[in-house]
Amino acid sequence: MQLDILNTKGEKTGRTVELPEEIFGIEPNDHVIYLAVKQYQGAQRQGTHKVKTRMEVHGSSKKLHKQKGTGGARKGNLRNPLYKGGGTIFGPKPHGYDIKLNRKVKDLAKMSALSYKAKENAIVVLEDVNLDAPKTKTFSGILSNLKINNKKSLFVIPEYNDNLYLSLRNIQGVNGTVISDMNTYDILNANVLVMTESAAKLFNVEEA
Repeated sequence: MQLDILNTKGEKTGRTVELPEEIFGIEPNDHVIYLAVKQYQGAQRQGTHKVKTRMEVHGSSKKLHKQKGTGGARKGNLRNPLYKGGGTIFGPKPHGYDIKLNRKVKDLAKMSALSYKAKENAIVVLEDVNLDAPKTKTFSGILSNLKINNKKSLFVIPEYNDNLYLSLRNIQGVNGTVISDMNTYDILNANVLVMTESAAKLFNVEEA
């Protein structure tokens, strides 16, 4: 798959980059995408939900009345879950939502997501951007020139760049990541995948 490399004005530079079919041209596997997204979202959950059982709530432990002979239902104490302020039956307890996925499954999910973006023509390759200082207005102008300023986009760079990160973090709908941290959820969540020229060429290096 060959894509034109655009400059910061949104114009073709005359250069192209080849994205390997082994990554961007496979038949997407929807099930592994589902598993990868489920794992990502599960990992975001704190799992700290907790309610008190009848052993943990405040209240007297004295039996309210004798077991038999009253004509009423048998009762324990005020901590009984049937009473207001009593404990909760089978309530949530702290636990994790993490699920384990094999590396091959996660890689297949990521390639499937990239292949979807390639089929939708939602991948843009931008020449390397070097900012002398953080400038949100400058970066916003680049997105406007690419005609994607009103779309959710994922900006992928080869390695962490402080100036770029500080420039894009305050722009609504724009998320930035280094290529090694790119995940299935972020790819699918974006309408457009924007890769710098250096980041795009790394896919061929990895394949080689």
